[in-house]
Amino acid sequence: MQFGVFTVGDVTPDPTTGRTPTEAERIKAMVTIALKAEEVGLDVFATGEHHNRPFVPSSPTTMLGWIAARTERLLLSTATTLITTNDPVKIAEDYAMLQHLADGRVDLMMGRGNTAPVYPWFGRDIRDGIDLAIENYALLHKLWREDVVDWEGKHRTPLQSFTSTPRPLDDVPPFVWHGSIRSPQIAEQAAYYGDGFFANHIFWPKEHFQRLITFYRERYEHHGHGAAHQAIVGLGGQVFMRRNSQDAVREFRPYFDNAPVYGHGPSLEEFTEQTPLTVGSPQEVVEKTLTFRDHFGDYQRQLFLMDHAGLPLKTVLEQLDLLGEILPALRREFAIGRPADVPDAPTHASLVEARAGKADAR
Repeated sequence: MQFGVFTVGDVTPDPTTGRTPTEAERIKAMVTIALKAEEVGLDVFATGEHHNRPFVPSSPTTMLGWIAARTERLLLSTATTLITTNDPVKIAEDYAMLQHLADGRVDLMMGRGNTAPVYPWFGRDIRDGIDLAIENYALLHKLWREDVVDWEGKHRTPLQSFTSTPRPLDDVPPFVWHGSIRSPQIAEQAAYYGDGFFANHIFWPKEHFQRLITFYRERYEHHGHGAAHQAIVGLGGQVFMRRNSQDAVREFRPYFDNAPVYGHGPSLEEFTEQTPLTVGSPQEVVEKTLTFRDHFGDYQRQLFLMDHAGLPLKTVLEQLDLLGEILPALRREFAIGRPADVPDAPTHASLVEARAGKADAR
């Protein structure tokens, strides 16, 4: 079971002070958060990809490459890489390069994004979103596994005798998660390839994501990758902690009430009741996070959003300290009763080992 944090890189005014960080401050804060994540014992740091204000992470590989140089253990990922508007050739080469620089500490999450104007900025039509996600990933999958590629599709120019460089580290591509909050087609895509499926269930009730994850698990088994309970599942989450739950609610309320995404809607109490958002004591966070396994089955990766809605860096770092404190309890409790045949989250080392095992079997 991997635990980590993800950031969307929003530049949001602090509602308690009115101050908005500069882009430079926000970018450097994201790096600081990643370094802190490794310090407190987390496994994963993931950054979003956005090309519009108020977000800053337009170049995930640049940021992750810088973080890779300053960390030793942290697994670096995305949340998400835009498979629809990025050229799959560029994705293949950029992330293979990052994989080499980070000694394999890289995977990535593919997604369509949720900002409609991005499509025409990159010469695409949002109405082709699903088709782009399917076709572009089929090409990316091929580029990472075949040295010489001949390919022709609908949405980009053909390739003739093309080799993407560098080749994946140890000839093993980065592991891919497919992220979605609403599209069964993307869950089907993840299942077809035997990839991971990441449900970022921070905004909607669990029942919605139970349907998506159940569908993915069933299709994973249908495509012959293993039993349904062995499918590779990741979940999002969002927490805010203080030693005393009343202090957590009081401090977080103005950030919740003014958040760009969920502010000015349901109350904080309604939202925490109906969604995975947890605002309270560390023990309350442990207890609610453990319910995710009851709802979705044993899974492999849990990522928390902790720096959203204008929270100052100092507060986010305090949150990470608290998350580090409860991490042993989370690891221990999630391990209890976990079936032996449920796989761990894939890493470069485990994928290299699996590839060698298949070669030996042949």
